[in-house]
Amino acid sequence: MRRRQFITLLGGAAVWPATVRAQQSAMPLVGFLDNGRPNPVLVATFCDGLAKAGYVEGQNVAVEYRWANTQERQLPELAADLIGRQAKVIVASGSAVTAYVVKRATSTIPIVLAGGIDPVTFGLVASLNRPGGNITGVTFISIELSGKRFGLLCEVVPQTSTVAYLSGGSRIWTFEDESSNIQAAAATLGRQVVVLEARDRSEIEPAFETLVQRGAGALIVGGAPHLFYDSEKILAQATLRKIPAIYPHRGWVGRGGLMSYGANALVLLRQVGSDYVGRILKGAKPADLPE
Repeated sequence: MRRRQFITLLGGAAVWPATVRAQQSAMPLVGFLDNGRPNPVLVATFCDGLAKAGYVEGQNVAVEYRWANTQERQLPELAADLIGRQAKVIVASGSAVTAYVVKRATSTIPIVLAGGIDPVTFGLVASLNRPGGNITGVTFISIELSGKRFGLLCEVVPQTSTVAYLSGGSRIWTFEDESSNIQAAAATLGRQVVVLEARDRSEIEPAFETLVQRGAGALIVGGAPHLFYDSEKILAQATLRKIPAIYPHRGWVGRGGLMSYGANALVLLRQVGSDYVGRILKGAKPADLPE
C-alpha cells in the first residue's frame, strides 16, 4: 500500500468514531428508571412501542436504563444520573415510589408513568384527564381490582373461611387502600382476612409460615411490583404449602401461578413507548396527554 493511501485510510479511521459519537450525542436521550431488576422482556416491549412511533434505539434515539434491583434507596441517585445526562423524557416504571422520586427530582423534564399506579391518590397529577405539570403516562390502578380478586378466589375455593393477603408494603409507601378494599370484600362475603407483609425477599417465607399458622386456606398476592420480582420464591412457597392463590396480573400465571386478574402490563408498556414517549419526543407536552 502506498504511503499516501495509508495516511488517507488512517485519517478516515480517526474521524469515523468522532462522527459516530457526534451522531449519538445528537440523538434524543430517553431515561428508563425501574425499581426492580433488569428485565429483557420489559426492554423489548418498550422498544417495540418506540419503534411504532418511529424511534429505533441506536439509530435515532438513545435509551439509558437504570434498575434499582428492589433497593428503593438507590432511586434518587439513579434519577439524578438520568437528569444529569440531560434525558429528554424519563419513564418511571414499576411503582409509585419510582414516579414519586423522579417527580421530586425534576419539575421540567417530562415524566411518563408506567405501572399500577394511581397518580391522583399519590399526588402525582391533578387529575387523569388533565394531569398538568410534567407528568403523564399509562396506569392500570391495580389496587382498585383487589376486591374483585378476592371474590374470584372465593369462587374457586368456596370452602375456605380465612383468606390471607400478602401485602407488598414498601419502606416508603404502604398499601392501605389495597388492604381496605380486600377487607371490605371479605366483610361482604363473610370471610376472615389474615394480612401479611413482605417488604423484601427475606420476609416471604416467614409470611407463609404465619399464613399456615393462622389457618388460611387461600391467598391473594398484592400488586406491589417488588413481589413480582421475587415471584419464584412466592410461587414455590404456595406450591410447597398447597395454597391456591390469585395474583395481580398474567405475568404470574406465565411463571406458574394458578390464576390472575388484572391488566396486561406489557400492552400498556408498549403504549407508553408509542403513544407517550414517542409523541413527547416529537414535541407534545405531558400536560396535553391525558392518562
